[in-house]
Amino acid sequence: MAGERTLTGMRPLAVLPDNITTDHLSPSNAILASSAAGEYLTKMGLPEEDFNSYATHRGDHLTAQRATFANPKLVNEMAVVDGKVKQGSLARVEPEGQVMRMWEAIETYMQRQQPLIIIAGADYGQGSSRDWAAKGVRLAGVQAIAAEGFERIHRTNLIGMGVLPLEFQPGTDRHTLGIDGTELYDVIGQRTPRATLTLVIHRRSGERLDVPVTCRLDTAEEVSIYEAGGVLQRFAQDFLEATPA
Repeated sequence: MAGERTLTGMRPLAVLPDNITTDHLSPSNAILASSAAGEYLTKMGLPEEDFNSYATHRGDHLTAQRATFANPKLVNEMAVVDGKVKQGSLARVEPEGQVMRMWEAIETYMQRQQPLIIIAGADYGQGSSRDWAAKGVRLAGVQAIAAEGFERIHRTNLIGMGVLPLEFQPGTDRHTLGIDGTELYDVIGQRTPRATLTLVIHRRSGERLDVPVTCRLDTAEEVSIYEAGGVLQRFAQDFLEATPA
């Protein structure tokens, strides 16, 4: 994953509309040979007739990682081609401004150890609960997700993976903030249950915008899990503390 956790200097991996579902985040449909996962399985010597679906490869993290945002119906508002947003598993790598397949963008940012953020609309993560919808973005290097709202179970899954959910306050969204994906982001403030934190937006022009957001770590327990790095790290800490020397 993209280096140590940090909430400074994050670049957007995606700027997303309302109603992004777990199927956008981690699709369960058939794996196409032309997809990043399909190319990987071909490289591993698996014949196309045995690819099956993303759902059947959830135990293989190298395939499941390549399913992150692999839905061909994804609309990433950063993926502008010929003046229009192009639907598909696409991202735009900054600062170059190059649109490419989502997995190649994730690999590029991994190599740079570039921390990432996702900007989204309302009802982020709705639909059936899928653990890989949270795992995939964390392994891609996503540190935080700033959205207008979160589906309850997916928000919990994000915290369990050590990803910070941030909620825009009423009347504020990606449109009112004029977000286009060229920005860099920091998160400032003490992470306590439902605290107001500051999302600092550094525009390419040099302008700085300080935006109040709600920390969607809703309980002291969720803060503890997030600060540990996720539920597995927290479990390991508890286990080691309980183990006699």
